[in-house]
Amino acid sequence: MPLADWLADALKDSLHMLPFLFFIFVVIEVIEYFYSNKMTKLAKYSGKAGPLAGSLAASFPQCGFSVIASTLYTKKLITKGTLLAVYLSTSDEAIPVIMSEPSKLYLVVPLLLTKIIIAIIAGYAIDFIIDQTKNNNSLNDTVEDTEAEQGCCKHHINKPRKRDLIFHPVEHTFNVFIFILIITIGINYLVFTVGGEENLGQYFLHDSVLQPVITAIVGLIPNCAVSIAITLMYLKGALGFGSVIAGLCSSAGLGILVLFKKNDSLKDTLKIIFILLFVSIFSGILIQAIYN
Repeated sequence: MPLADWLADALKDSLHMLPFLFFIFVVIEVIEYFYSNKMTKLAKYSGKAGPLAGSLAASFPQCGFSVIASTLYTKKLITKGTLLAVYLSTSDEAIPVIMSEPSKLYLVVPLLLTKIIIAIIAGYAIDFIIDQTKNNNSLNDTVEDTEAEQGCCKHHINKPRKRDLIFHPVEHTFNVFIFILIITIGINYLVFTVGGEENLGQYFLHDSVLQPVITAIVGLIPNCAVSIAITLMYLKGALGFGSVIAGLCSSAGLGILVLFKKNDSLKDTLKIIFILLFVSIFSGILIQAIYN
């Protein structure tokens, strides 16, 4: 395939996703505008149901819930299990990217359910082992802190404005579109180099135990471009289901950066990241073994 053809295909594929992405991000923004504070309070006041509430709330493809969870954790308002349940369940831009391709919609439910189940089991297991308790910080203190946090497009997470109902989806759509275009160009070049999509998997350690390990490590990078790349590689057949689960489970977005910034204990932060990585890798390898 000539250079111009695979560049044109990348642009065409990316433009095809554009209207779907914008519609999805508008819907997400409207839901965030009316319900983001309620979901934050749900995680905070859920008590022993924290991992369950956190994993369900985080599974919705909103912007910044892992940031809020990290802030709540550093103020000792949620347990380590709840925090990790949020990290494991959140999927950053993966769901909107999949939903922007109507032919791939059937992948959304199994992906979400698998991540939620992993998050719930891991969250409760961690809390059972560690047996943490929460202290009684006030709600106002928490809200003030989380309002100061920013999401992926530099907007205030817990301080929505009506203008954001349009401007944020436009900015979000543009950013994700650029990421998709760049990543798709890269994937198309690889497909051209290896001689077709059917050969792509073997160059990415398909069916190898190393694939979910490497994908999970890459998923730790706190940038939405990573979750987009992992998702697109899965849609192209380069990654198996176990690997995409491993990568998206470890992909906690900006929450990791906030944890490094606000957690007084570096040792505790590193422990959380290690647990996140271990659960992601173990789950990915297990799922890959079951699929094979």
